Amino acid sequence: MPDSPALPNLLNFTLPELTSFVTEDLGQPRFRAVQIWQWIWQRMARSFDEMTSISKDFRAKLKTCAVIEWPAIDRVQTSSDGTTKFLLRLSDGERVETVLIPAEDREGNVRWTQCLSTQVGCPMRCTFCSTGTMGFTRNMTMGEIMGQILVARDHLGDTRPQWPVLRNLVFMGMGEPLLNFENVRRTLEALNEKNGLNFSPRRITVSTCGIKQGLAELGESGLAFLAVSLHAPTQELRKQIMPGAAQWPLEELVETLNSYPLKTRERITFEYLLLGGVNDGPEQARQLIKLVRSVRKSKINLIVYNPSTGSPYEAPSEARILQFEKILWDAGITAVIRKSKGQDIDAACGQLKVSAEAEEAKA
Repeated sequence: MPDSPALPNLLNFTLPELTSFVTEDLGQPRFRAVQIWQWIWQRMARSFDEMTSISKDFRAKLKTCAVIEWPAIDRVQTSSDGTTKFLLRLSDGERVETVLIPAEDREGNVRWTQCLSTQVGCPMRCTFCSTGTMGFTRNMTMGEIMGQILVARDHLGDTRPQWPVLRNLVFMGMGEPLLNFENVRRTLEALNEKNGLNFSPRRITVSTCGIKQGLAELGESGLAFLAVSLHAPTQELRKQIMPGAAQWPLEELVETLNSYPLKTRERITFEYLLLGGVNDGPEQARQLIKLVRSVRKSKINLIVYNPSTGSPYEAPSEARILQFEKILWDAGITAVIRKSKGQDIDAACGQLKVSAEAEEAKA
């Protein structure tokens, strides 16, 4: 006999989709969809039995036609600075990573930023990234992307959406978000729902290598801030260290960014990973100045490379980091050295999965 079709995971439904499912498929009033939505995303219910504001009969019916399935925690690593990395197992056995990064606000309260994965593996093949060495397996679903947030909130005990400790979301984990834009767009729409997690677009950043079509769609949506993973000031060097991203020439990227719609006080952020002896010299700094000046309203986040086992790259010296930053500032370019977190664990993208697979291969 053929296998029975899998029941739909309600994490994969936007609120309009859930409303359609509840009203058209199950014959219930619209407010039931909002109740279920709030139970899933605000109260983090993992079973229908927890939804006590819904009748027992309807809960019993829901059990027969849907599931609520979170990603499973495979491994957790916690750094001395509080950075916490999860290796999550998806329903088909594939594994992805998500990272929680702590920071103190002005009142001394700890607030958290989460880096989210959008693909299993990555097709960009960036030579400095552990995920880039894995190749690409598949896109993640909306439920798998959103499920990372549920795991993180549960870990943090973040049960009050009105006063969340998980404050910011960055689509900067495994994968290229704009190559999975349909699921990313639906995720962003779900995050913005006031009856759910109610994240402001100003607290969400999507980081991309610069996919032209996806950039246009993200800009039109207005659902998140934009960060561009640049990492090289010239097309030649970008092709060398980011072979997958180099198919979109820097000239086209600049042209697209100059037509990108920006909100009031919003700027495009360039992410620039400093690789020792590769892209961290005075010549590259001057090339970067020329490139960034051609883009309106931009700033640069300088990221110090966190070496991984077997990597061909090294971290730059402190002297070269400070020299690079000074050259940018002297030219009037806003540049900030992003404080590195989780250096004592496998915190960089893909490192935990690679190390886990290596250990399992030995075993």
